[in-house]
Amino acid sequence: VLSKPPLLESCWREIRRLELSGHWRARSAVVMPDHLHLLATLQGPHSVSDVVRLLKGRLAPLLRAESAAWQPGFYDHRLREGEAVRPVFDYIALNPYRAGLCPAGKPWPGYHCAEEDWRWYAPLLGQGGLPEPEWLR
Repeated sequence: VLSKPPLLESCWREIRRLELSGHWRARSAVVMPDHLHLLATLQGPHSVSDVVRLLKGRLAPLLRAESAAWQPGFYDHRLREGEAVRPVFDYIALNPYRAGLCPAGKPWPGYHCAEEDWRWYAPLLGQGGLPEPEWLR
């Protein structure tokens, strides 16, 4: 349901809206058919729980219209000072390919990377900022 174009657009709009309102800075994200992965830097006094609650709450009416709902809870992981960020970017970017939802060489429409991160990350992915086929084995 989440990767259907109208809902996908709403996901991006809400992720961006939370960014513009100073809750977080979305660095990398992928919207899958039934879940999403997001790497974000929290801004101000907001907790992960608060921002995820806002995101889920704003999208819940759209999910209900599709006879779907969020699972209760969520999984989070805080990156510690000095912890490598590249594996997280790889995990997010490769998720739809490894799930067999998108063939190598084609962009997944549900993927986003912040412009400042895309500058260093795209060249690491391969030609055209797409994962190399051998990465997906």
